[in-house]
Amino acid sequence: MLTNSYDTQELRALDAAHHLHPFTDTKQLNEMGVRIITRAEGVYIHDSEGKSYIDGMAGLWCMNVGYGRREIVDAVARQMMELPFYNTFFNTTHPPAARLSAKLAEVTPGTLNHVFFSSGGSDANDTNIRLVRHYWHSMGKPSKKTIIARKNAYHGSTVGAASLGGMTYMHEQGDLPIPHITHISQPFWYREGGDMAPEAFGLARARELETEILRLGAENVAAFIGEPVQGAGGVIIPPATYWPEIERICRKYDILLIADEVICGFGRTGNWFGHQTFGFSPDIITVAKGMSSGYLPIGASIINDRVAEGLIEKGGDFNHGYTYSAHPAAAVAALENLRILQEEKIVERAAQETGPYLQERWKALGDHPIVGEARICGMMGALELTPDKKARSRFKAPIYTYSLACRTASINAGLFMRAVNDSMIISPPLVITKAEIDLLIDRATIALDAAHKAARDAGEMD
Repeated sequence: MLTNSYDTQELRALDAAHHLHPFTDTKQLNEMGVRIITRAEGVYIHDSEGKSYIDGMAGLWCMNVGYGRREIVDAVARQMMELPFYNTFFNTTHPPAARLSAKLAEVTPGTLNHVFFSSGGSDANDTNIRLVRHYWHSMGKPSKKTIIARKNAYHGSTVGAASLGGMTYMHEQGDLPIPHITHISQPFWYREGGDMAPEAFGLARARELETEILRLGAENVAAFIGEPVQGAGGVIIPPATYWPEIERICRKYDILLIADEVICGFGRTGNWFGHQTFGFSPDIITVAKGMSSGYLPIGASIINDRVAEGLIEKGGDFNHGYTYSAHPAAAVAALENLRILQEEKIVERAAQETGPYLQERWKALGDHPIVGEARICGMMGALELTPDKKARSRFKAPIYTYSLACRTASINAGLFMRAVNDSMIISPPLVITKAEIDLLIDRATIALDAAHKAARDAGEMD
């Protein structure tokens, strides 16, 4: 039994004095006080005051195999004793780097056989910017520089990755996006589809890519990047017509297709990778999060044979890299995580047993009076909150008013969900059981009831 005790007030004071949190109004947080998470096991996290919660967000979309996996901890400890660090510059490698490269080539479909390592998703997407531009320059087409992305996409928060992302509130801080990055509309049928059928809407949004390519000139466009399902944007699941049309357009104009699989990869959508779920074949995928289930930070760009061979044969030095690319301990954590996913058939079980059960229970929440849409893909879902189901309208109160009320009630009930605009989203560990899914749904219902009451009390709905 763990015997550690924590002085919550002391830790809050230390945090307020010295810790700048990501995506946070620090002044507001310090006035409110942070919640201090001290331990975790399975799908549960615990705070310094003894309260436990179902982690409905798998940490930050990453804890696929669940907390407390001793096998990963032990593998990392052994590696730290043998070789705690060495870089992959200077014509060197080490066993974990070589083995993880091969394992990733094994689990990815098609010809995605070449790996450039990073420390996470943001810097992997920075790598992608440089890599595709270097590739086209090496192929004698140096004007192909522009990357087309999507509004409300999230690809990380470094300067390059935030530029690829289409979140305007991020662009407003730092004069983003950087040059040669443009954005087209997202395939968000619920909020933007109007009277169109989802299938027609998916085609219309995909064809905005062709319009943008023609506007820019295909000779100037290097790549298109998108998440198979937009995660941080609100679990936006595109219509089935969308991704095949995007791929057709990319092939027609010789544009590289990048799938940002940081959230969708390693089982989240019901297949090992999101692009398999939606039926397209990218040239490059970005991975992180579920690659190590968050046990240590690691990411990568995985590149198909065509692009890799062009770089290798004609590119010469690729003047880019990171100190911690393929860090030995992080690589071992990823290897052990992938072993667990394969040997325990976690992806298959989530796809065939627990995933369909979660989908059934989650979609039933669509009958709640405040829910306009309950959408889910694999084990990532969203509840769109609305005062009028038929009109799919927004509340009169500012965005986030009722989603934050719902989130607060959810946490009080012992469930971590995330509020994004007027939606509530989940992405639980893939190892969640049916009994734990029942508990998650019960607690989510309590939270929806609280948000509904707040909206009624404010005169927003009957």
